[in-house]
Amino acid sequence: MTVETPKLLIPLIITLVAPFLVMVLGKEQNLRESVSFAASALTALVVLSFAPMVLSGQIPHYTLFTLLPGVTVSFCMDGLSFLFAFIAPFLWIFATSYNIGYMRSLKEHAQTRYYTCFSVAIFGAVGVATAANVFTLYLFYEIISVFTYPLVFHHQDEEGFMGGRKYLVYLMGTSKLFLLPAMVLTYCLAGTLDFPLGSWTQGIFPPEVVAAHPNLVRLTYVLFICGLAKAAIMPFHNWLPSAMVAPTPVSALLHAVAVVKAGVFSVSRIILSGFGGTTMTDLGLSIPTAYAAAFTIVMASFIALTKDDIKARLAYSTVSQLSYVVIGVALVTPMAVQGGLMHIGHHAFSKITLFFGAGAIYVASHLKSIKKLNGLGRRMPWTFGAFGLASLSMIGMPPVCGFVSKWYLVNGVLSLTDPQFILFVALLLSTALNAGYFVPIFYRAFFLKPEPGTDLSQYKEAPLSMVVPLVFTSAVSVALGLFPWIFQDFIKAFGGFK
Repeated sequence: MTVETPKLLIPLIITLVAPFLVMVLGKEQNLRESVSFAASALTALVVLSFAPMVLSGQIPHYTLFTLLPGVTVSFCMDGLSFLFAFIAPFLWIFATSYNIGYMRSLKEHAQTRYYTCFSVAIFGAVGVATAANVFTLYLFYEIISVFTYPLVFHHQDEEGFMGGRKYLVYLMGTSKLFLLPAMVLTYCLAGTLDFPLGSWTQGIFPPEVVAAHPNLVRLTYVLFICGLAKAAIMPFHNWLPSAMVAPTPVSALLHAVAVVKAGVFSVSRIILSGFGGTTMTDLGLSIPTAYAAAFTIVMASFIALTKDDIKARLAYSTVSQLSYVVIGVALVTPMAVQGGLMHIGHHAFSKITLFFGAGAIYVASHLKSIKKLNGLGRRMPWTFGAFGLASLSMIGMPPVCGFVSKWYLVNGVLSLTDPQFILFVALLLSTALNAGYFVPIFYRAFFLKPEPGTDLSQYKEAPLSMVVPLVFTSAVSVALGLFPWIFQDFIKAFGGFK
């Protein structure tokens, strides 16, 4: 049941005003950063206030204005929206603390521009999360792309500009070549861009349209998947490793909070609310999508094994992990969908911990090579301990949250009427590969002797403003593993799962 309420605009207004305040207070560092803290906390609290309504089955909705019949700027807050709309500003709180330690320790330039773009990216993420139709989702999806571009080329060197160009070409190019035509085709076929709220079985396209134009609907689906390059499904993934030229907090933003989560959230919304389980199954779209995601999981994991730069390894890990979400929602079975959607939240907390850890290591030691981390865990036990817990989540080991989502995904594959042995093997193989590229980092840090000539006594933990956030987010990863219902209840409210 939808409930019209303008209260849905409050999180958007807060995250829209925050960047302007950051610019105005640019020369006052403490005030500028206080704005980010206040805006993130207020936004998270406002989103949290919708929880009772969402869990009771009500769906807050609000239309800001209408452009054409069936084309509006509208917002909603169902269980899927809540998941992303809460995670983005909540993690923004800890990213702000981390930013302070990182940016000040390294005396980075253009900090006001940096914090402004960071804030606008969260505005875009909240807009994507609460989009009630394809047009609104497209609008905020593009806002994220435009305002994270300056963050990628932040260092303003040749490498930064090259990474930034690739970032923009991939994300803006695919959205213009594929996503925009997909939106136009959807409107021409269905006469509306509004997501059906309250169910993930029936999508935008009426059954008679699907029956009359199955190939056009299939084409529309392919265009959507190709246009949502933020989900990093191969071959549209290469922008993500290239974006690692950005400062580490930006990498955390790209990989855990705003950009890639906007990608897999949008894929989830398009599959579940745009097409729906019935259309996905009837047109034979589920299994090919799942196979493309499985290929991405395995190939990206193999590539991660070859990377010695810690951020590069984490980048390919992200490419791999995102496709767990895609497999889950593509299979459109209750177990698989729950596993995929839970992984949006589980991956967010675990991956931001890993990137926070990588940044803390760099600030403390200026080391990027994994081969040079031998023994460093003894000097930075909090950082590497948190890194180890988050790694267990990526591998899928209990009691950390990654185990829960992967358990549901494996059972979702096994529950298919037509068993998909290849998908099952891909999920199991990926677990072994994840262990292959994460365990050596932890092992080197705690169990190997330092390289000859290396004096570990010169190193110590990064500033507390960096260490506290990464320890906290790793603890949340464990809490979500022990109490999976925290996110699962909202997913059940979205999907009507028993």
